[in-house]
Amino acid sequence: MSNRDPIPISRWISYSLILGSVILTAWKVGRFGRYWGYFMPGTKIAGNYVGGLNHQEAADRLLDVYSVPIEIHYGEASIYLDPSRVGFKPELESLLEEAMQSNHQQFMWIDYWDLLWGNYDSSTDIPLRASYSEALIRTYLREEIASRYDQPPTPAKPVTGMTNFLPGSPGTTLDIDRTTLLIEKALLSPSPLKRVVEIPLEQINPPRPSFQNLEIYLKQTIQLSGFDGLVVLYLLDLQNAQDVHFAYRLGEEFLTTPDVAFTASSVIKIPIMISAFRRVGENPNTYTLQLIEEMIEKPGNYSADLVMQQAIHQNRAPLMVSSDVKDLGLNNTFLAGHFYPGSPRLDAFQTPANQRTDIDTDPDVYNQTTSSDIGMLLRDIYQCSQSNSGKLINVFLGEISQAECTIMITYLTGNRIGSLIEAGVPESTPLAHMHGWEMITGIMYTLGDAGIVYSPGGDYVLVIFLYQPVQLIWDRVSELIADLSRTVYNYYSLPTQ
Repeated sequence: MSNRDPIPISRWISYSLILGSVILTAWKVGRFGRYWGYFMPGTKIAGNYVGGLNHQEAADRLLDVYSVPIEIHYGEASIYLDPSRVGFKPELESLLEEAMQSNHQQFMWIDYWDLLWGNYDSSTDIPLRASYSEALIRTYLREEIASRYDQPPTPAKPVTGMTNFLPGSPGTTLDIDRTTLLIEKALLSPSPLKRVVEIPLEQINPPRPSFQNLEIYLKQTIQLSGFDGLVVLYLLDLQNAQDVHFAYRLGEEFLTTPDVAFTASSVIKIPIMISAFRRVGENPNTYTLQLIEEMIEKPGNYSADLVMQQAIHQNRAPLMVSSDVKDLGLNNTFLAGHFYPGSPRLDAFQTPANQRTDIDTDPDVYNQTTSSDIGMLLRDIYQCSQSNSGKLINVFLGEISQAECTIMITYLTGNRIGSLIEAGVPESTPLAHMHGWEMITGIMYTLGDAGIVYSPGGDYVLVIFLYQPVQLIWDRVSELIADLSRTVYNYYSLPTQ
């Protein structure tokens, strides 16, 4: 037997524990060394977890995430955009290097026991840095999506034989500015759910037909009425200065020179009113204002003569009215004498319109005008009343004020007859107008109406003159003017873009 005692079992247990600790420590230290070349648990790059991955594996994961196509929805259609199409490229190398350096710095401060037992996570979260081309995004939206999926609106169409229009259909167009921002946000998102873009669409109201189409429709209205006399129509849009102007007789058009000389009749009281206000001064007496109001609202020749004698000149007032109109650049309008029977003709006026040989309405040698002359005169009153601008202000500097033009509009609006242009607009529509007709031995040959219509769809001037060398039948011609007026009003009632 040996003199040495056997090693107690407790010592063997101690040796085993020490050996196990050494092995565990070596394993932990080895694990620590392993993470020196790998990303620590919890490490995120651009919101993506890359813990436990090496450089290449992390790069592959980021590429997988950010190469997922952007799903774009245009209504019911789905379009897929490859990020590379718009130059999208994450800065992988710099992102990975920054994350690894952050890990290394954190390793230096990990507690031994945390390291021993694996109780550590990285706080690294590197935000995404990437490049892309906004110009390429916009080009893609414009050329690949808008060109294929945008729907243009369909304009309204006139109803044959009627005075109204069939409404057009709206169109859709993508909002490139807003969609560009949404795509940029989706490109930078790691979440598949956030890489979906719902395109914001803008609805485009159907446009009105062009003024050229409106002119065709107005002529069709004249044709369908069966009226065989001459119709001259002048329409001026007071928002954009577009106009329609034509002289039309069944089977004939006078397109190059639609200004035809007509007997002005009571329509000449519009320039009389302007000349009167030019001369009454800043504080006109009540009696003169009452006379002007009566001349417009209750058309009568006696009141017109009184206005000229009281406010303009006892004898030469008609010539002064003619001179005022000419100063405004209107060369086809004149008043050669007073209205009372037997009044002398003060001058013989020759104008471009009454010297025409291709068409003749046998206009009165005492008072004449054309559709565009009166139309532009109404425009001048409108501009003066609305914005203290226009020819009345500039030509008659200091002699006509905005307040006086507003009074003129008020008087013209008070002329209510329930027919002609007025019959073609809703009753509540403000209409500043003057009408007149020529009667010889009880037979009507010329009829005119000129006004400013204040419609919800835009303000406009409308002037219509009719002439028939045999006779104008009131019921037929007044209804024709109402239909033409209604057609124009319905046109302006259409929605615009």
